[in-house]
Amino acid sequence: MSHPRRSLVVSVPTEELREALATTPGTDVLVWDMSGEPPRPDLDLVVVPYMSDPTVLAALEGLHPLLVQSQSIGYEAVGAALPAGLTFSNAAGVHEASTAELAIGLMIASQRRLPALVHAQAAHRWAHTGSPSLADSRVIVIGQGGVGRAIIRRLRPFEVDIIRVAATRRTDPDGVVSAVDELPDLLPGADIVVLAVPLNAGTAGLVDREFLAAMKPGALLVNVARGKVVVTDDLVEAVRAGRVRAALDVVDPEPLPPEHALWSLGGVLLSPHVGGHSAAMRPRVVALVRDQIDALAAGAPPRNVVIPGTGAGTRAGDGARAGHGTRAGDDTRAGDGTGTNGGSLGIRATLR
Repeated sequence: MSHPRRSLVVSVPTEELREALATTPGTDVLVWDMSGEPPRPDLDLVVVPYMSDPTVLAALEGLHPLLVQSQSIGYEAVGAALPAGLTFSNAAGVHEASTAELAIGLMIASQRRLPALVHAQAAHRWAHTGSPSLADSRVIVIGQGGVGRAIIRRLRPFEVDIIRVAATRRTDPDGVVSAVDELPDLLPGADIVVLAVPLNAGTAGLVDREFLAAMKPGALLVNVARGKVVVTDDLVEAVRAGRVRAALDVVDPEPLPPEHALWSLGGVLLSPHVGGHSAAMRPRVVALVRDQIDALAAGAPPRNVVIPGTGAGTRAGDGARAGHGTRAGDDTRAGDGTGTNGGSLGIRATLR
Protein backbone atom coordinates (compact mmCIF):
# COMPACT_ATOMS: atom_id res chain seq x y z
CA MET A 1 0.00 0.00 0.00
CA SER A 2 1.41 3.41 -0.93
CA HIS A 3 1.71 5.98 1.79
CA PRO A 4 0.39 9.49 1.19
CA ARG A 5 3.19 11.98 0.66
CA ARG A 6 3.48 14.42 3.54
CA SER A 7 3.81 18.13 2.98
CA LEU A 8 7.27 19.58 2.42
CA VAL A 9 8.40 21.48 5.50
CA VAL A 10 9.96 24.79 4.51
CA SER A 11 11.59 27.31 6.83
CA VAL A 12 12.03 30.96 5.82
CA PRO A 13 13.73 33.72 7.82
CA THR A 14 10.95 36.33 7.78
CA GLU A 15 7.21 36.54 8.24
CA GLU A 16 7.02 38.42 4.94
CA LEU A 17 8.42 35.42 3.08
CA ARG A 18 6.19 33.04 5.00
CA GLU A 19 3.10 34.99 3.97
CA ALA A 20 4.22 35.06 0.33
CA LEU A 21 4.69 31.27 0.29
CA ALA A 22 1.86 30.27 2.62
CA THR A 23 -0.52 29.32 -0.19
CA THR A 24 2.00 27.09 -1.99
CA PRO A 25 0.30 23.68 -2.30
CA GLY A 26 1.79 20.74 -0.42
CA THR A 27 3.94 22.80 1.93
CA ASP A 28 4.11 23.71 5.57
CA VAL A 29 5.97 27.04 5.74
CA LEU A 30 7.48 28.10 9.05
CA VAL A 31 9.53 31.12 10.16
CA TRP A 32 13.07 30.40 11.37
CA ASP A 33 15.83 32.99 11.21
CA MET A 34 18.42 30.39 12.29
CA SER A 35 19.25 32.26 15.49
CA GLY A 36 17.64 29.67 17.77
CA GLU A 37 16.41 26.12 17.79
CA PRO A 38 14.73 24.95 14.57
CA PRO A 39 10.93 24.91 14.71
CA ARG A 40 10.90 21.26 13.63
CA PRO A 41 13.57 18.59 13.19
CA ASP A 42 12.22 17.44 9.81
CA LEU A 43 12.83 20.53 7.68
CA ASP A 44 13.02 19.78 3.96
CA LEU A 45 14.01 23.19 2.65
CA VAL A 46 15.78 25.89 4.65
CA VAL A 47 15.98 29.45 3.29
CA VAL A 48 18.93 31.30 4.82
CA PRO A 49 18.58 34.93 6.02
CA TYR A 50 19.69 37.49 3.45
CA MET A 51 23.32 38.66 3.77
CA SER A 52 23.83 36.61 6.92
CA ASP A 53 27.27 35.48 8.01
CA PRO A 54 28.01 31.90 6.92
CA THR A 55 28.41 30.98 10.60
CA VAL A 56 24.59 30.85 10.87
CA LEU A 57 24.80 27.59 8.94
CA ALA A 58 26.06 25.88 12.10
CA ALA A 59 22.40 25.88 13.21
CA LEU A 60 21.83 23.14 10.61
CA GLU A 61 24.06 20.67 12.43
CA GLY A 62 22.10 17.49 13.08
CA LEU A 63 19.36 18.43 10.60
CA HIS A 64 18.90 16.75 7.23
CA PRO A 65 17.14 19.17 4.88
CA LEU A 66 17.01 18.21 1.23
CA LEU A 67 18.16 21.70 0.29
CA VAL A 68 19.64 24.81 1.89
CA GLN A 69 18.68 27.85 -0.19
CA SER A 70 20.61 31.12 -0.12
CA GLN A 71 19.16 34.51 -1.01
CA SER A 72 22.51 35.70 -2.38
CA ILE A 73 24.54 34.88 -5.48
CA GLY A 74 27.93 34.75 -3.77
CA TYR A 75 28.74 31.79 -1.54
CA GLU A 76 32.33 32.36 -0.46
CA ALA A 77 33.09 30.73 2.92
CA VAL A 78 29.87 28.69 2.78
CA GLY A 79 31.68 25.44 2.04
CA ALA A 80 33.63 25.63 5.27
CA ALA A 81 30.55 26.46 7.36
CA LEU A 82 27.94 24.15 5.84
CA PRO A 83 27.50 20.89 7.75
CA ALA A 84 28.80 17.93 5.77
CA GLY A 85 26.47 16.27 3.33
CA LEU A 86 24.02 19.14 2.84
CA THR A 87 23.10 20.57 -0.55
CA PHE A 88 23.38 24.34 -1.02
CA SER A 89 21.90 26.48 -3.80
CA ASN A 90 22.60 30.12 -4.45
CA ALA A 91 20.15 32.75 -5.71
CA ALA A 92 21.33 33.05 -9.30
CA GLY A 93 18.60 34.81 -11.24
CA VAL A 94 17.45 36.95 -8.31
CA HIS A 95 19.96 39.80 -8.11
CA GLU A 96 21.54 40.18 -11.53
CA ALA A 97 19.09 42.76 -12.86
CA SER A 98 19.17 44.97 -9.76
CA THR A 99 22.96 44.76 -9.44
CA ALA A 100 23.40 45.66 -13.10
CA GLU A 101 20.93 48.53 -12.69
CA LEU A 102 23.00 49.93 -9.82
CA ALA A 103 26.23 49.49 -11.78
CA ILE A 104 24.80 51.63 -14.57
CA GLY A 105 23.61 54.18 -12.01
CA LEU A 106 27.06 54.37 -10.43
CA MET A 107 28.63 54.94 -13.83
CA ILE A 108 26.23 57.72 -14.76
CA ALA A 109 26.44 59.39 -11.33
CA SER A 110 30.23 59.34 -11.39
CA GLN A 111 30.69 60.39 -15.00
CA ARG A 112 28.14 63.20 -14.80
CA ARG A 113 29.40 64.30 -11.34
CA LEU A 114 26.02 64.01 -9.69
CA PRO A 115 27.45 64.00 -6.12
CA ALA A 116 29.01 67.44 -6.74
CA LEU A 117 25.73 68.71 -8.15
CA VAL A 118 23.85 67.43 -5.10
CA HIS A 119 26.28 69.28 -2.83
CA ALA A 120 25.83 72.42 -4.92
CA GLN A 121 22.05 72.09 -4.62
CA ALA A 122 22.32 71.79 -0.84
CA ALA A 123 24.34 75.04 -0.86
CA HIS A 124 21.79 76.76 -3.15
CA ARG A 125 24.59 77.22 -5.71
CA TRP A 126 24.04 77.09 -9.47
CA ALA A 127 27.13 75.07 -10.45
CA HIS A 128 26.96 74.78 -14.22
CA THR A 129 29.91 72.77 -15.50
CA GLY A 130 30.85 70.16 -18.04
CA SER A 131 31.60 66.54 -17.20
CA PRO A 132 32.72 63.25 -18.66
CA SER A 133 29.97 61.18 -20.24
CA LEU A 134 28.97 57.56 -20.39
CA ALA A 135 28.20 57.93 -24.10
CA ASP A 136 31.26 57.33 -26.29
CA SER A 137 33.20 55.83 -23.37
CA ARG A 138 35.15 52.60 -23.64
CA VAL A 139 33.98 50.23 -20.89
CA ILE A 140 35.71 47.01 -19.84
CA VAL A 141 33.43 44.51 -18.07
CA ILE A 142 35.51 41.90 -16.25
CA GLY A 143 33.43 38.78 -15.60
CA GLN A 144 30.96 37.18 -17.98
CA GLY A 145 28.63 35.41 -15.57
CA GLY A 146 25.07 36.47 -14.82
CA VAL A 147 25.88 39.91 -13.40
CA GLY A 148 28.45 40.75 -16.07
CA ARG A 149 26.07 39.81 -18.87
CA ALA A 150 23.23 41.80 -17.28
CA ILE A 151 25.46 44.89 -17.09
CA ILE A 152 26.45 44.51 -20.73
CA ARG A 153 22.82 44.24 -21.87
CA ARG A 154 22.01 47.50 -20.07
CA LEU A 155 25.12 49.27 -21.34
CA ARG A 156 24.47 48.70 -25.03
CA PRO A 157 21.85 51.48 -25.50
CA PHE A 158 24.26 54.07 -24.05
CA GLU A 159 26.41 54.15 -27.19
CA VAL A 160 29.54 52.86 -25.51
CA ASP A 161 32.40 50.71 -26.74
CA ILE A 162 32.17 47.54 -24.63
CA ILE A 163 35.10 45.21 -24.09
CA ARG A 164 34.16 41.90 -22.52
CA VAL A 165 36.83 40.05 -20.56
CA ALA A 166 36.79 36.37 -19.64
CA ALA A 167 39.28 33.61 -18.94
CA THR A 168 40.15 32.90 -22.54
CA ARG A 169 39.77 34.73 -25.79
CA ARG A 170 36.81 33.56 -27.83
CA THR A 171 34.20 34.66 -30.32
CA ASP A 172 30.45 34.34 -29.79
CA PRO A 173 27.39 35.77 -31.56
CA ASP A 174 28.00 39.14 -29.85
CA GLY A 175 31.61 39.38 -31.01
CA VAL A 176 34.98 38.94 -29.34
CA VAL A 177 35.49 38.18 -25.66
CA SER A 178 39.01 39.19 -24.66
CA ALA A 179 41.18 37.05 -22.43
CA VAL A 180 42.13 38.14 -18.94
CA ASP A 181 45.80 38.10 -19.88
CA GLU A 182 45.06 40.85 -22.43
CA LEU A 183 44.18 43.33 -19.65
CA PRO A 184 47.63 44.96 -19.56
CA ASP A 185 47.00 46.10 -23.14
CA LEU A 186 43.31 46.90 -22.62
CA LEU A 187 43.33 48.88 -19.37
CA PRO A 188 45.24 51.94 -20.67
CA GLY A 189 42.53 52.62 -23.25
CA ALA A 190 39.44 52.17 -21.06
CA ASP A 191 37.46 55.03 -19.54
CA ILE A 192 35.55 52.72 -17.17
CA VAL A 193 36.46 49.31 -15.73
CA VAL A 194 33.64 47.28 -14.17
CA LEU A 195 34.23 44.36 -11.80
CA ALA A 196 31.56 41.65 -11.93
CA VAL A 197 33.34 38.60 -10.53
CA PRO A 198 32.74 36.48 -7.43
CA LEU A 199 35.25 36.39 -4.60
CA ASN A 200 37.46 33.33 -4.55
CA ALA A 201 41.13 32.46 -4.35
CA GLY A 202 41.63 33.57 -7.94
CA THR A 203 39.94 36.97 -7.73
CA ALA A 204 40.96 38.14 -4.24
CA GLY A 205 43.28 41.10 -4.71
CA LEU A 206 42.72 41.14 -8.47
CA VAL A 207 42.80 44.96 -8.53
CA ASP A 208 46.09 45.90 -6.94
CA ARG A 209 48.68 48.66 -7.36
CA GLU A 210 49.90 47.26 -10.68
CA PHE A 211 46.38 46.92 -12.09
CA LEU A 212 45.48 50.47 -11.04
CA ALA A 213 48.71 51.89 -12.48
CA ALA A 214 47.83 50.34 -15.84
CA MET A 215 44.45 52.09 -15.96
CA LYS A 216 43.97 55.22 -18.04
CA PRO A 217 44.58 58.41 -16.00
CA GLY A 218 41.25 59.59 -14.57
CA ALA A 219 39.46 56.34 -15.45
CA LEU A 220 36.61 55.06 -13.30
CA LEU A 221 36.70 51.74 -11.42
CA VAL A 222 33.23 50.33 -10.65
CA ASN A 223 33.00 47.46 -8.17
CA VAL A 224 29.72 45.56 -7.83
CA ALA A 225 31.54 42.28 -7.17
CA ARG A 226 33.07 41.83 -3.71
CA GLY A 227 35.16 44.24 -1.70
CA LYS A 228 38.18 41.95 -1.42
CA VAL A 229 38.53 41.79 -5.20
CA VAL A 230 40.23 45.19 -4.74
CA VAL A 231 43.22 45.87 -2.51
CA THR A 232 41.69 48.79 -0.64
CA ASP A 233 44.95 50.46 0.43
CA ASP A 234 46.19 50.42 -3.16
CA LEU A 235 42.92 51.97 -4.36
CA VAL A 236 43.05 54.71 -1.71
CA GLU A 237 46.60 55.52 -2.79
CA ALA A 238 45.64 55.69 -6.49
CA VAL A 239 42.55 57.86 -5.89
CA ARG A 240 44.41 60.16 -3.52
CA ALA A 241 47.07 60.67 -6.19
CA GLY A 242 44.37 61.56 -8.71
CA ARG A 243 45.18 58.64 -10.99
CA VAL A 244 41.76 56.95 -10.90
CA ARG A 245 38.21 57.45 -9.63
CA ALA A 246 36.02 54.81 -8.02
CA ALA A 247 32.32 53.96 -7.66
CA LEU A 248 31.95 51.18 -5.12
CA ASP A 249 28.93 49.20 -3.94
CA VAL A 250 31.24 46.80 -2.12
CA VAL A 251 34.36 47.52 -0.09
CA ASP A 252 36.86 45.84 2.17
CA PRO A 253 36.21 46.00 5.06
CA GLU A 254 32.41 45.94 5.33
CA PRO A 255 30.82 47.79 6.90
CA LEU A 256 33.30 50.56 6.24
CA PRO A 257 34.50 52.12 9.52
CA PRO A 258 33.52 55.79 9.99
CA GLU A 259 37.14 56.88 10.06
CA HIS A 260 38.11 55.15 6.80
CA ALA A 261 39.72 57.30 4.09
CA LEU A 262 37.27 56.16 1.40
CA TRP A 263 34.43 58.16 2.99
CA SER A 264 36.03 61.52 2.32
CA LEU A 265 38.20 60.98 -0.74
CA GLY A 266 37.27 63.12 -3.72
CA GLY A 267 36.52 60.98 -6.75
CA VAL A 268 34.92 58.17 -4.74
CA LEU A 269 31.20 57.34 -4.79
CA LEU A 270 30.04 54.80 -2.21
CA SER A 271 26.86 52.78 -1.78
CA PRO A 272 26.53 50.33 1.14
CA HIS A 273 26.33 46.95 -0.65
CA VAL A 274 22.79 47.48 -1.90
CA GLY A 275 23.25 46.15 -5.44
CA GLY A 276 20.72 43.35 -5.18
CA HIS A 277 18.55 44.85 -2.46
CA SER A 278 15.74 46.44 -4.46
CA ALA A 279 12.00 45.96 -4.80
CA ALA A 280 12.75 43.31 -7.44
CA MET A 281 14.34 41.01 -4.88
CA ARG A 282 11.39 39.62 -2.90
CA PRO A 283 9.21 38.45 -5.82
CA ARG A 284 12.24 36.81 -7.42
CA VAL A 285 13.22 35.05 -4.20
CA VAL A 286 9.63 33.84 -3.80
CA ALA A 287 9.60 32.55 -7.39
CA LEU A 288 12.92 30.75 -6.87
CA VAL A 289 11.78 29.10 -3.63
CA ARG A 290 8.55 27.99 -5.32
CA ASP A 291 10.60 26.46 -8.14
CA GLN A 292 12.72 24.62 -5.57
CA ILE A 293 9.62 23.35 -3.78
CA ASP A 294 8.23 22.06 -7.07
CA ALA A 295 11.51 20.33 -7.86
CA LEU A 296 11.75 18.65 -4.47
CA ALA A 297 8.13 17.54 -4.61
CA ALA A 298 8.62 16.07 -8.10
CA GLY A 299 11.86 14.28 -7.30
CA ALA A 300 13.77 16.54 -9.71
CA PRO A 301 17.13 18.24 -9.08
CA PRO A 302 16.82 21.74 -7.62
CA ARG A 303 18.14 24.80 -9.42
CA ASN A 304 21.39 26.66 -8.78
CA VAL A 305 23.18 23.90 -6.83
CA VAL A 306 26.67 25.20 -6.09
CA ILE A 307 27.57 22.80 -3.26
CA PRO A 308 26.19 19.32 -3.94
CA GLY A 309 25.26 17.18 -0.97
CA THR A 310 26.19 13.58 -0.40
CA GLY A 311 23.10 12.32 1.38
CA ALA A 312 20.24 14.67 0.60
CA GLY A 313 17.50 12.26 0.11
CA THR A 314 15.06 9.98 1.63
CA ARG A 315 12.76 10.11 4.55
CA ALA A 316 10.45 7.32 5.56
CA GLY A 317 7.66 7.03 3.01
CA ASP A 318 9.32 9.54 0.68
CA GLY A 319 11.43 7.20 -1.38
CA ALA A 320 10.71 9.12 -4.58
CA ARG A 321 12.71 12.02 -3.28
CA ALA A 322 16.02 10.24 -2.85
CA GLY A 323 19.09 12.02 -4.02
CA HIS A 324 17.72 15.56 -4.33
CA GLY A 325 20.22 18.26 -4.96
CA THR A 326 23.18 16.00 -5.55
CA ARG A 327 24.11 17.39 -8.95
CA ALA A 328 26.36 20.39 -9.16
CA GLY A 329 26.05 22.80 -12.01
CA ASP A 330 22.29 22.72 -12.54
CA ASP A 331 21.68 26.26 -13.78
CA THR A 332 24.12 27.68 -11.24
CA ARG A 333 25.05 30.76 -13.28
CA ALA A 334 26.96 31.80 -10.18
CA GLY A 335 30.34 32.03 -11.77
CA ASP A 336 30.93 35.54 -12.87
CA GLY A 337 34.38 34.03 -12.60
CA THR A 338 36.17 31.33 -10.67
CA GLY A 339 39.78 31.05 -9.71
CA THR A 340 42.75 30.01 -11.78
CA ASN A 341 45.95 31.63 -13.00
CA GLY A 342 45.48 34.49 -15.40
CA GLY A 343 49.01 35.57 -16.18
CA SER A 344 50.27 39.15 -16.41
CA LEU A 345 49.40 41.94 -13.97
CA GLY A 346 49.19 39.28 -11.28
CA ILE A 347 45.60 38.66 -12.40
CA ARG A 348 44.51 35.23 -11.29
CA ALA A 349 40.84 35.24 -12.20
CA THR A 350 39.09 32.76 -14.40
CA LEU A 351 36.17 34.60 -15.93
CA ARG A 352 33.55 32.85 -17.99
